[in-house]
Amino acid sequence: MYRKDSEGWLKHADFIVLDLLCLQISFILAYVLSGYGWNPYHIMLYRNMSIFLELADLLVIFCYDTMKGVLKKGYYRDFVVTLKHSIMVGGLAILYLFLLQQGGDYSRLALFLTILLYTGITYLVRELRKKSLKKQMQNGGERSLLIITSGEVARRVVDNMKENNYARFRIAGVSVIDEDWIGRKVEDIPVVANEETTPKYVCKEWIDEVLIVISDDIPYPTELIRKLSETGVTIHLNLTKVTNIPGKKQFVEKVGVYTVLTTSINYASAFQLALKRMMDIAGGLVGCILTGLIFLVVGPMIYIASPGPIFFSQERVGKNGRKFKIYKFRSMYMDAEERKAELMDENKLGDGKMFKMDFDPRVIGNKVLPDGTHKTGIGDFIRRTSLDEFPQFFNVLKGDMSIVGTRPPLISETNLYELHHRVRLAIKPGITGMWQVSGRSDITDFEEVVRLDKEYISNWNIGLDIKILLKTVLVVFKRDGSM
Repeated sequence: MYRKDSEGWLKHADFIVLDLLCLQISFILAYVLSGYGWNPYHIMLYRNMSIFLELADLLVIFCYDTMKGVLKKGYYRDFVVTLKHSIMVGGLAILYLFLLQQGGDYSRLALFLTILLYTGITYLVRELRKKSLKKQMQNGGERSLLIITSGEVARRVVDNMKENNYARFRIAGVSVIDEDWIGRKVEDIPVVANEETTPKYVCKEWIDEVLIVISDDIPYPTELIRKLSETGVTIHLNLTKVTNIPGKKQFVEKVGVYTVLTTSINYASAFQLALKRMMDIAGGLVGCILTGLIFLVVGPMIYIASPGPIFFSQERVGKNGRKFKIYKFRSMYMDAEERKAELMDENKLGDGKMFKMDFDPRVIGNKVLPDGTHKTGIGDFIRRTSLDEFPQFFNVLKGDMSIVGTRPPLISETNLYELHHRVRLAIKPGITGMWQVSGRSDITDFEEVVRLDKEYISNWNIGLDIKILLKTVLVVFKRDGSM
């Protein structure tokens, strides 16, 4: 799922918040330096002024558009803009005192120092923030971008994206579709695929988005776009060459210097994703506390039944191919992975893309008795009650997972994926999800799992997450299979 960047003033919300904080710090320091004490807020006039200054700052930002092009401004230009901004805020503060006829009661020195300190502090903070963003850009942004282009314009496209990235993307590689350039580099960015191998590359590697910019005389790669859309990856099409993809969300935006038509299975605003992350953090903190309490009870039981680590970690595939380690309470014997191959014939899902058995002998305490009956133990208990999942709340706090999402597959499983299976990776993986509350143990068709995951991603909103969480609680208390 695509995170649609904020537009207008919200695009630089971080700079605006920092600006407001700098103004308030300057207000307090000015009061202290003027010799009036440490707390300007105990006097009503100063308390009201602190509020007015914040409002005046926002008014100047919106009317004067101070933040426009903030990332592109040089040191001198940014200082001039900051100085003008500070003078206007100071002018509004003087007008405020004049209209209230309280200018004689407010310290002129404190007001002068507020504006002076604000100019210096906010300028310094802005430059430090810009430096931090540029460092992020050099180290690679939080989203991975594959550039699909043609040989004639490859160098120009890569140059444009590197110069206008602003810490948004980590450029994962280049795919040249009209020539065989695999193994070469374009401005230090490796050419990793061609038109034929690009869909498979997207399935195997961490790729969040693709940008398609090709020469005007090259036919548009409609079949390649169709295959990429199956994978669920977000596609940016240069508007000089556009096409409509049925069943996908499309909108126009800027990527670097290019105006593109962006196509994605779904998208969410920065506010929606921030709200989801806040829910994850709150739930993650509660979950981690519960994990600690559960550890005190089940930890010794696991160790007695099967000496070894209490916790189990395993590399999984997360959103758009990111690799991470998932944590669980260990519910299987130490040699479970080695024994998996010999049990593949009993896999209810059959094709290796997922693994599930009715009675798994690798689970701690599971035994087949001489009379053919099954005996279970602590491993089966924590799986049926989903207690083994609780350490994943650490993954949620780290940001690798969400509370609600799609289940993260093994690398070996994703190696068997067809293009349309990759759509499961278009969102951050979760502890619970759509298919887990839709008859978890009863679903044995992997295509049905993919369908439910795709339905969740296509229709995602906060309300749907809450609905799934409530259903999860009911399912767990009914002990309707394992998570």
